[in-house]
Amino acid sequence: EESDTRLIPTKANIENCLKWLVNGCQKGDSLVFYYSGHGLRQPDFNDDELDGFDETICPVDFLREGMIVDNDIYATIVKPLSEGVTLHAIVDACHSGTILDLEHVYERDKGKWIDNRPPSGVRKKTSGGIAYSISACEDNQVAADTSALNSNTMNGAMTYILIDVVRGNPDITYGDLLDQIETRIEDANQQGCFGGSRILSKLFGPNLS
Repeated sequence: EESDTRLIPTKANIENCLKWLVNGCQKGDSLVFYYSGHGLRQPDFNDDELDGFDETICPVDFLREGMIVDNDIYATIVKPLSEGVTLHAIVDACHSGTILDLEHVYERDKGKWIDNRPPSGVRKKTSGGIAYSISACEDNQVAADTSALNSNTMNGAMTYILIDVVRGNPDITYGDLLDQIETRIEDANQQGCFGGSRILSKLFGPNLS
């Protein structure tokens, strides 16, 4: 059990860490946000979601304190990004497809960026910076945990594959990273590593069209 209460992933601690991540960032900074845990979705009451649902992450105390909603994640770590600052987000959770509420989604099979802005016209941009997000699955999917990729312990499938790929090629580009992740995931899907549950990976970006 964690003795330092500041390191327990409560809602307050996660929110404080998100604020810390972007506080004082300046041109040339490269920020990383990584989350591996539970994710859910709830009805959208702000008319700013194409699918009518807000995506969420679940702190350990979410039953008491509530979940952290994609709108709040966007407002805390995406909107403040100034010119020259880049955010790299990796979210290994269920329903994590648009967890940063970025304006464009990259459809890898089509090779193009898709507009993720809702019909209401709500704009969710950075303040000049760039944000990328790799997620374990689409908004309407669940992510996979498995021990098939590493017999020693259970892992988030996307996390394990991503780490393995980057360790083997530290200078890999985002495009090649996505190609290798998807190839590895498809191989694992075909081998039945995920118990019949298929998972996908997508790259999301804010300012490309």
